[in-house]
Amino acid sequence: MNRYLNFEGKIAAVTGGGGVLCAGFAKGLAQNGFKVALLDIDRSSAQEVADEITSEGGTAIALQCDVLDKDSVVKAADAVKAEFGTVHTLLNGAGGNNMRGNTTEYLTPDLLKDPDLDPLNIFNLTTEGFQFVLNLNFMGTFIPTQVFLPQLIENQEQASIINIASMSSFRPMTQVPAYSAAKAAVANLTQFLAVHLAPVGVRANAIAPGYFMTKMNHALLMDKETGDYTPRAQRAINHTPYKRFGVPDELLGSLLFLCDPAMSSFVTGVVLPVDGGFLAYSGV
Repeated sequence: MNRYLNFEGKIAAVTGGGGVLCAGFAKGLAQNGFKVALLDIDRSSAQEVADEITSEGGTAIALQCDVLDKDSVVKAADAVKAEFGTVHTLLNGAGGNNMRGNTTEYLTPDLLKDPDLDPLNIFNLTTEGFQFVLNLNFMGTFIPTQVFLPQLIENQEQASIINIASMSSFRPMTQVPAYSAAKAAVANLTQFLAVHLAPVGVRANAIAPGYFMTKMNHALLMDKETGDYTPRAQRAINHTPYKRFGVPDELLGSLLFLCDPAMSSFVTGVVLPVDGGFLAYSGV
């Protein structure tokens, strides 16, 4: 028997399981033998993914879970344990951006004279809006990690935390300061966890997707009237040597690699870019 990618009997919890990328992650895990629990604040979207997995012969359940509410996460973690047993892999996929954490690309002299020329100038950022995006991405990673950690420790040497970072974990993207700061914090937390949890045999890594077309960024990347790429999307394509957006299946190999202790038992604290060369390209 091939000792690689043998996940029969293993259990994964995926937060944000109803989203585009995490739905793809969940399906890939199930196709390779994992029993998958999809946790999402919108249970119906997670249920659609779970139904698709089970219709194809996999094993999955959908649970309502607010990753910013510790009691909600505890309830979901207890339900996963009761249904499947203790988790081997926690995929922290819940997150995203919100317009309340966005700004204009530049603070121009015109905006200094009249901030109302563009409502997204930095002076109009609210503490509440900025904090919401920070919490969703950072605390939405920390809280599930804290809650599921006792289960992961039960499966030490087989256990893995996989966070979802971003290109903005390495360099901040324009217009999304709260999201960029939060994803940088997720990368830092991943490295902290790798060190902190090493003695108990739990690995912690992150995947940093490049530009992928998702529900979250569709409005930023596609002109709703023409159906063409927006100028921002075209700039992303121009800065990606592969000259296209990624598709969710292209993240799966990295995920399975990080899940499998036979292949990655000495890999921890890594933030792995899957970006078509975006980070490697200087622009000239």
